[in-house]
Amino acid sequence: MKVKKNPKANLENYTKLFMLLGLVLALLIVYVAIEKKTYDRVIASLGPANYNVQDEEQTIEIEQVKPPEQKAPPPPIPDIIKVVEDEKEIEETVIKSTESNEDEAIKITKIVEVSVEEDIMEDVPFAIIEDVPVYPGCKGSKAELKECLQDKIAEHVNRKFNAGLASDLGLTPGVKKIFVMFKIDKTGNITDIQARAPHKRLEQEAIRVIETLPKMIPGKQRGRAVGVKYSLPIAFKVE
Repeated sequence: MKVKKNPKANLENYTKLFMLLGLVLALLIVYVAIEKKTYDRVIASLGPANYNVQDEEQTIEIEQVKPPEQKAPPPPIPDIIKVVEDEKEIEETVIKSTESNEDEAIKITKIVEVSVEEDIMEDVPFAIIEDVPVYPGCKGSKAELKECLQDKIAEHVNRKFNAGLASDLGLTPGVKKIFVMFKIDKTGNITDIQARAPHKRLEQEAIRVIETLPKMIPGKQRGRAVGVKYSLPIAFKVE
């Protein structure tokens, strides 16, 4: 069976057409290339270069310092070697042992007893004393003895202090205070009395009153009698 060929499918019939299309395309490319415009490249002149322009900023001149010439180090001094003749004999030192031998008896010459001095207690403030001083006539527990001591000292000062002295000194009206400090020593006596007041006469009066306090049973710290420091503020009103 023969395959029938369609005469229209034969490409040889279109050879002239393809040649004309190629010629037209080539002419079109040549025409576009000829008609394309080009321009000459112009470089603008920037003028002559000026290398003498000075900057407005300050210029720091750095001086070059020539390094000091290095001198060649002196030649090393050769060590002097002494030749010592090996004629003298060297005596060896014998170190004796200090360890005791079991066979040797240890002799004890005398045992010296070293006495340890007891700590010397200084004065103790009234606020931290273990056993407060006992005012004459006070009894009871530690707390009761402490309260009784404070009350008795306050009563004594109120009874003995000359309150009218303040008005004679020309003080300004108002509440005045006198701060008194003293010590109840190891024997129960009143010592080291100090006072600070607005006037010298008031200080002297406060010291006089405290000196009249009776002798007390001294306070104790760790079972030993010690001095007890006591501070007493005295306040009064001047009208």
